[in-house]
Amino acid sequence: MTAETFVTHVPGDVRIVADRHGDPDARAVVFLHGGGQTRRSWGRAAAAVAERGWQAVTVDLRGHGQSDWAAEGDYRLVSFAADVHEVLRSLPPDPVLVGASLGGFTSMLLCGELAPGAAGAVVLVDIVPNMDIGGAQRIQAFMADRMETGFDSLDEVADAIAAYNPHRPRPADLDGLTANLRRRGDRWYWHWDPKFMTAPAEQAPLEIHDLDRLNAAVQNILDGEVPMLLVRGQLSDLVSADCAETFLTRFPQVQFVDVAGAGHMVAGDRNDIFADAILSFLSRHTD
Repeated sequence: MTAETFVTHVPGDVRIVADRHGDPDARAVVFLHGGGQTRRSWGRAAAAVAERGWQAVTVDLRGHGQSDWAAEGDYRLVSFAADVHEVLRSLPPDPVLVGASLGGFTSMLLCGELAPGAAGAVVLVDIVPNMDIGGAQRIQAFMADRMETGFDSLDEVADAIAAYNPHRPRPADLDGLTANLRRRGDRWYWHWDPKFMTAPAEQAPLEIHDLDRLNAAVQNILDGEVPMLLVRGQLSDLVSADCAETFLTRFPQVQFVDVAGAGHMVAGDRNDIFADAILSFLSRHTD
């Protein structure tokens, strides 16, 4: 199934690039990637959803992939949420948001604070407000390690990813890594804007650490009777079993799927189980 690329212009003269899979008139499932990833992280899951008759939309968040970098370095969570809200305006009513990590936080603030009712269902992929800080610091360290210096070769990139994700097989074809990289001179750099990591506090996504605000947003979503699913990777060090239990005890309405053999990058690690979990949730809670 061929994807159609479309662009949404948001305030601040930022272009948000997205792909549409399936029928543009069908109800949409909107996939939002994590920090440092791109819309291509969702390729197989989006295809599976589109094959079931949905419109699957995969979005590059600002500063990532083919979307514009924010000229003023504005990478606040509220800005990511406002961008996604603009994308939703071009889609049929009552979309479903599927957000991983940064995309999950964005979904919380969008649907629980900025625009309640903007989505008809929300799926959080390996993210909860009470995430494990040690796991978050490990991700930040991985992203920052070669942010400025880049890589000499694709082999170096593959080695770095393998060290971070030792449970995932090293790819045989390294050309696929280029979707997440930019070539400058004779070196490879991550595709995302370094200001995403280095912006001053007033421009950074520090809302991810505001536990009370995020919990209030989740409560607002559930109070609006919007179904929510948490999909956790059992090997995740960001959403530990204890973190998940605490979240689910606080919000017993949230449904839960624990994916064996997957870490924080659930869709990439076990796309088969992930796609089935999404489709099963959609079938239970949508017309």
